[in-house]
Amino acid sequence: MAVLKVKFTKTKRDKLAQILWILNWVSVVSGIVLFSLGLFLKIEIKKRNEVMAKGDINSVPNMLISVGVIACIINFLGGKICYDCSDANKFSRWKLVMLPYIVCTFCFTFCILVGALMCYTMRNELEESLYLGLRDAIKFYKDTDIPGRCFLKKTVDLLQIGFRCCGNNGFRDWFEIQWVSPRYLNMASKEVLDRLKSNVDGKFLVDGVPFSCCNPSSPRPCIQYQLTNNSAHYNYDFLTEELNIWMKGCRQALLDYYTGIMRSIGIAALLIWLFELSVLIGVRYLQTAMKNVLLLGDLEGESDGWLLENSFVETAKYNINIIKNLGKANQISTVSGMNDPNINVQNTDCDKTNITTKSIPAAR
Repeated sequence: MAVLKVKFTKTKRDKLAQILWILNWVSVVSGIVLFSLGLFLKIEIKKRNEVMAKGDINSVPNMLISVGVIACIINFLGGKICYDCSDANKFSRWKLVMLPYIVCTFCFTFCILVGALMCYTMRNELEESLYLGLRDAIKFYKDTDIPGRCFLKKTVDLLQIGFRCCGNNGFRDWFEIQWVSPRYLNMASKEVLDRLKSNVDGKFLVDGVPFSCCNPSSPRPCIQYQLTNNSAHYNYDFLTEELNIWMKGCRQALLDYYTGIMRSIGIAALLIWLFELSVLIGVRYLQTAMKNVLLLGDLEGESDGWLLENSFVETAKYNINIIKNLGKANQISTVSGMNDPNINVQNTDCDKTNITTKSIPAAR
């Protein structure tokens, strides 16, 4: 029994073909939108590439870009097919192409759904990439004279100012690394030497943060050093001075920023997927209706259209059997009692001719 069978007159078939022609062109625009969203996300990730570790974070934008390009090609072809389906004579040219086209479009539509879901599952990979990237960027913050790292100080400072954050997980991350370059340390100072000696690794560690962690909205001048020492500053309590520096870590700030972008892109991709799915359903109805009208031979008469010719269970069993038989096509049966049909076939002499052989004289 056919699934969701609908009866179409010639007028309905023509209107369906015209509507699908328009919708396929709208789908071309949706493909451009997907391509643009993927390109936008790729550029946004590229902007902060210095504070991200290498990983699979580009898989989502690459997926969206690829799906967008394929959408433009498939829907452009679909528009041409639907336009020709308004004429039964022109449809005969596409009769053998439409079913493979529908299968390919279904797979492509599934890829859109996968891309949309990947926007929501990318958070863990992005969080790990940001954690490792920011850890290394902060570690090399002081290396302003080393090629390949000299740009990290400016990158981190602009990042902390722009996203109103400090450190990787928080401002205390700066306490655990030497972020002041040795060229700016006075090695003749006893305080500097004592700090270097007090650390096992010989690093100059201070309970301070770079200027980019300062909050410009603070009512008092920014306190960058001895942040946890209340007695070092007048009328100061570091537990309550939340306005002095940014309290949020840059990893969380960037994660929130990219999560918001990917959530919006995911919603857009889901809407495009639903739209593409509705177009695909319409094309399937058009294909089956036109196929049946050719079988009936009355081009002006009514015809049935459906999503599946048989029930879901029967269709699934049929396709599973096809897949199973694909692997058996080139195999020779070894079951007992089943022999090769070419074995024990008697040879005929119908192709043989009598050839007189000459004896070769013996050598003397």
